[in-house]
Amino acid sequence: MKIVSRRRILQLCGVTSLAMATNACENNANSGSEFVQVESGEQPLPGGSGTRTILADGSSTVGPITQAIAEEFTNKYAGVRIPVGISGTGGGFKKFCVGETDITNASRFIRENEHAICLENRVDYIELPVAIDGIAVVVNPDNKSIGDFITTDELKTMWAPEAEGQITKWSQVRLGLPDDRLIMYGPGSDSGTYDYFTKKINGVEGASRGDYTPSEDDNVLVKGVSGDRNSIGFFGLSYYHANKDVVKALKIDAGTGTGPVFPSDENVLNGGYTPLSRVIFIYVSPAAAKRTEIEEFVSYYLSEAKNLVGAIGYVPLPDEMYDLALQRFADRKTGSIILADPNVSASPTSVLDAWKRGL
Repeated sequence: MKIVSRRRILQLCGVTSLAMATNACENNANSGSEFVQVESGEQPLPGGSGTRTILADGSSTVGPITQAIAEEFTNKYAGVRIPVGISGTGGGFKKFCVGETDITNASRFIRENEHAICLENRVDYIELPVAIDGIAVVVNPDNKSIGDFITTDELKTMWAPEAEGQITKWSQVRLGLPDDRLIMYGPGSDSGTYDYFTKKINGVEGASRGDYTPSEDDNVLVKGVSGDRNSIGFFGLSYYHANKDVVKALKIDAGTGTGPVFPSDENVLNGGYTPLSRVIFIYVSPAAAKRTEIEEFVSYYLSEAKNLVGAIGYVPLPDEMYDLALQRFADRKTGSIILADPNVSASPTSVLDAWKRGL
């Protein structure tokens, strides 16, 4: 049996995103090829022999970053397994806060009710930003009438709770658009991307029409939008980068006077792509971090993220933030800055300011 690395699996399957690997490899399953994940690197971790497992789950947006870091880590160290589940940010916190996982991926801050469940189960957490992501609003490339932009007001018109069953045609979104049926795709309610989008567009986290096609798997959303000329959807920017040959990202006009802004890496980093850009996180259990494999993996994660996230469609944090994140992990600084100060936002400057204020 041929043994290949996960990176080679992606190459053989002809995909550019780690998040696309499962579907692509399933398509090749009947070709006679056999793939085995490499779980042994060249050097042993300190602290004994034997296979050690790190359990991670959560956001489909952050998942590809954790998968990429896990690949590099397991290629370096022998006897470590790091399966990465994708159950959405909310689904990830449900598992993490009852002690089922060691690390949870999150595309938003932890909520008060999730914190309460962690507290009830005596599960503490270290909150660590790992990258910056934008939310791409995409349409089918054959949709020529929409042009190259959409306004936040138009997004609210189509996504607000009161739009359910009422806003069903493109002509109701913008004067001059055709009478074609409006077909919508978006993340499910367990997704941090859903939470962030609804808060920024509709004003209330979780407030949305329900008559759209939801999925926690962003590849399902890509397939939906790419398959129908009248469709629109939203998901993490990395999935747009990996699929820009089959979907078209729209510029966003937030009504601030700067005009429509494209979700480029530069615009996400400098804050120009507003309001749909944010810091994304991992949350680590300090109890789990007492294990050598997790302490080494998280330190490796924060040291290597700035070199890897750009290659898989995200924007690296400023170097200062990775340095401070490493220090927070070394100090086992627990709790969430958003719970300490509700005025903190998911922008890099806001997070950095909160850290400098000692939160």
